[in-house]
Amino acid sequence: MTPVSQLHTEQLEFIAGVAGKLNGFLAVQQDMMATISPDVAPLMGSISSLVTGGKRLRALMCYWGWRGAGGPAGDADILTAGCALELFQAAALIHDDIIDRSDTRRGGPSVHRRFSQLHEANGWALDNERFGHAAAILTGDLCLSFSEESFTEIGPRAAAGSEARRIFNLMRAEVMAGQYLDILEEVAGPVRDRAGSVERATSIIRYKSAKYSTEHPLALGGALAGASKDLLKAYSAFSLPLGEAFQLRDDVLGVFGDPETTGKPAGDDLREGKRTVLVGFAINLAPTDQATYLDEMLGKPNLGEDEVSTIRNIMVECGALDATESLIDELSDKAFAALEQLPLEELPLTALRQLAEAAVSRAA
Repeated sequence: MTPVSQLHTEQLEFIAGVAGKLNGFLAVQQDMMATISPDVAPLMGSISSLVTGGKRLRALMCYWGWRGAGGPAGDADILTAGCALELFQAAALIHDDIIDRSDTRRGGPSVHRRFSQLHEANGWALDNERFGHAAAILTGDLCLSFSEESFTEIGPRAAAGSEARRIFNLMRAEVMAGQYLDILEEVAGPVRDRAGSVERATSIIRYKSAKYSTEHPLALGGALAGASKDLLKAYSAFSLPLGEAFQLRDDVLGVFGDPETTGKPAGDDLREGKRTVLVGFAINLAPTDQATYLDEMLGKPNLGEDEVSTIRNIMVECGALDATESLIDELSDKAFAALEQLPLEELPLTALRQLAEAAVSRAA
């Protein structure tokens, strides 16, 4: 078997193993929840549906962090860690869609919208949107609980006081802090100093997304396999700038992406009022009247295609899009330079290189 085919086979086996672990774990939870009431089935159905898709980026980063630190292929512990990360990712997505008032996820209805539709279809009393939000919050909380339960199943490697447990706990806390900084900037950004908008947006993407998308999963896999502090530090030098470039690419797609590819309506980030690095550059680089227009339009849920097009033109003409693309390139170069310094065997090194290339050059 060639190294390329070995990598492909091993990665597919891991993804299939995580899917099987998730199915088995959720089947047990489904049986338990069914003893409470058949009415809670939609909660479990929403979770199962959400964890079925996705790129498995976090689980794969964890796996190759594990393999790079000497962990064996096919080990049950790394499959369980991948399962825990996917459940945590699902919880974050559910809550994120509520916060962002986003009705779509991966080309279909978001979880809170699914519950609103359930309310409508059954002709239930009171407000369907309020019910949808409340039910989705509880579904996300249930996912968080399941994520912790799954991670605990790993045993001694993930026990209190271990490096893996420290990373897992830190990851979850930082995401919540990053989410708060995100919603704070949406409401406080218009009255804050414009000169600091890019710096604040950079801090948000670091703690809301970059660390839990790449840095912490990679370190988590390494820690579970007993990686040294030096290796974990080297992992971070590669994965943190990669995660920031990954999120910046996501921000660009949120404004300029093709809805057929991204699965979300064009300009949704603008309607949600996202104060991204891209927006920060535009506010700082555009003429005063255009920057004021952008400030006024951000967060309008009924933002039309003409207004989205106008904002896009502002971002292009003032150089905000180019500045963001340049930052993506800068962070990518930093990540790939650090990658080449990792003291890894060729298989995990090649796998991480492929994941990194896909993360920064994707169209969805």
